[in-house]
Amino acid sequence: MRTINDLDRQGCLDLLSVYAKNWLAHDGCWFQGIETKLGMAAAKEFNDAAWARFTGIEATRILEFLGRKQGEGLDALAEALGFRLYASINRQEIVERSERRMVFRMSECRVQVARKRKGLPDYPCKSAGIIEYTGFASAVDPRIRTRCIGCPPDAHPEDWWCAWEFTLEDARASGVR
Repeated sequence: MRTINDLDRQGCLDLLSVYAKNWLAHDGCWFQGIETKLGMAAAKEFNDAAWARFTGIEATRILEFLGRKQGEGLDALAEALGFRLYASINRQEIVERSERRMVFRMSECRVQVARKRKGLPDYPCKSAGIIEYTGFASAVDPRIRTRCIGCPPDAHPEDWWCAWEFTLEDARASGVR
């Protein structure tokens, strides 16, 4: 009988994809369970609350894995975004980057692509996205400010689902030293 310890590099990468898909499926199942019983508004409320708690935990664990500390700016955020649980199953990219500003886009979102394939409208994930990306960025570095450029239900071009701007606030302005 094989175990995780028996997997080679490719096996581990394949398993990571399976785990990420399983996590996303579980996320969708509990959401749909709440939606069925209590409606979309309640499901979104619970979803937003879950993301508010989870995103900081995820960011902190990723920083620890990467050997980084909180407060290392946009370089740390750019790296950490590439290690999020769904980074292995969604296509994401950093499309603009400077010392104080970065624009991140989700070019292919597994959830939205599945909805589109089923003929469903975009899932209105903006409220969760604001909580998720703001919390993640802040956990990486409290000086980072997050602005939603666009996220469903907002209109968006065909080549991305959501886009986020991260700016590194001046330490003197924020009171951070």
